[in-house]
Amino acid sequence: MNAYFTAEELAFQEEVRHFLQTEFPADLKAKVDASIRLSKEDMVRWQKILFEKGWAAPSWPAEHGGTGWTLTQRHIFATEMGLIGAPEPIPFGMKMVAPVIMTYGSEEQKQRFLPDILESNVWWCQGYSEPNAGSDLASLKTSAVREGDHYVVNGSKTWNTLGQYADWIFCLVRTDNTVKKQEGISFLLIDMKTPGISVKPIVLIDGFPEVNEVFFDDVKVPAENLIGEENKGWTYAKVLLTHERTNISGVPRGKRKLKALRKLAANTQDGFGKPMSENASFKKRIAEAEIELKALEYSELRTLASLSVGKAPGPESSILKIVGTELAQKIDELFLELAGYNALPYVPDQFEDDFDGEPVGPGTTAASALTYFNNRKLSIFGGSNEIQRNIICKAVLGL
Repeated sequence: MNAYFTAEELAFQEEVRHFLQTEFPADLKAKVDASIRLSKEDMVRWQKILFEKGWAAPSWPAEHGGTGWTLTQRHIFATEMGLIGAPEPIPFGMKMVAPVIMTYGSEEQKQRFLPDILESNVWWCQGYSEPNAGSDLASLKTSAVREGDHYVVNGSKTWNTLGQYADWIFCLVRTDNTVKKQEGISFLLIDMKTPGISVKPIVLIDGFPEVNEVFFDDVKVPAENLIGEENKGWTYAKVLLTHERTNISGVPRGKRKLKALRKLAANTQDGFGKPMSENASFKKRIAEAEIELKALEYSELRTLASLSVGKAPGPESSILKIVGTELAQKIDELFLELAGYNALPYVPDQFEDDFDGEPVGPGTTAASALTYFNNRKLSIFGGSNEIQRNIICKAVLGL
C-alpha cells in the first residue's frame, strides 16, 4: 500500500472531516472530550446517523449495504473517527457476528439478521469465554443438545461486554463431547429474551457493570439459528477473532490520546515548577510512544495491503494486537504519572477535572486511574497476549 494518499483520497479525507465536524453531535463530542461514558442511546443515535449517511459499515461488501470503500478509504475513515473521538459502531454486531453470517450463514439468515445489524436496530453481545474457558477457549462446557427442531442450551458465559443492553447473543456451544475439543463446538445465535436466560452484572472498579455473566438454563434455541455446520463453530470463531484482533490495534485512538497527553503535560508542573512537557525524561518517553505508534500504523498498513489482494489476516493480526494493546497501556501509564495524587482515590466528585474550563478528554488527570485500571484488560480480551505469542511462534517461527 502506498504511504502517500492520491488526490482522490485526499479529497475523500476532507469529505470525512467535514462530515464529522458538522454531523457528530456536539453533546456527544462534549461527553467524549470530558471522558464521560456514552449511554446506549448515545451510541445508537450516532450509529443511526452513520447509517443514514451510508457509512455505518465501512468493511461490509456493498451487496449487504456496505460502503464499497477501498482499504485506504477505510483506513482514512477510521483515522478521522479516532482523531475526533467519534465512537465506532459497537463491534459485536457490525464487526464480529455479521462477517460470520455473511461468510457461513444461509441466505435466510443473511436476510433476517444483517439489515437490523446495519441499521443498529438490534444490539448484539458475545458469548465466548466461560469461568473455566478463557484463554483456552476450546475447553468451553456450555452445551447444546439437539432435540427435534431445537437445541437445548445449558451453561454460562462470562466477561460478556455490555450484555445488559443486548437483544441477541452469538455463542460458542459444545455439541459433541466424543471428539477432539475443537471439533465439537458449534456457533449459535440466541435471542436474549428466550426463557431461561439470566444476566448478572460484574461491577468494575469504576462502578460500572461493563461486563456480565450470562446463564443458560434449559434455553430452547431454534435449530435454524445454527450458523453453518454443526461442530464447525471453532473454524468460524477463529475467523471472527482474527478480525477482532486486527481491529484492537487502535492506532487512531492512540494518536488522539497522545495529543491529549501532550496537552496535559504542558499544564502539569514537575517538582521544579516547570511544565512536564519540558522535562527531558518525560519528553523522551512521549517520543518513544509516538515512534512506536507510527511503526504500528505502518505495520497495520502492510496488513491492509495484504488484505487488499485477497489474503486473510493471519499471524499479523496477533502482532498488531500485542503491540497495539501494550502501547495503549504504556500511554495510560504516562497519564497516570501526570495525574499524581489525583489518581489515588476513587471519589466520584473528583472526576470533573479540566484546565481553564476546557476538558482535555482522555487526558483528564482524575480520569486517568480509572482508565488505567480498565485498560489492563486490553492485553487479555480478544485472546490474551500470551496466547498471541504462541500463535506467532507456531505460524511465523514454526515452533
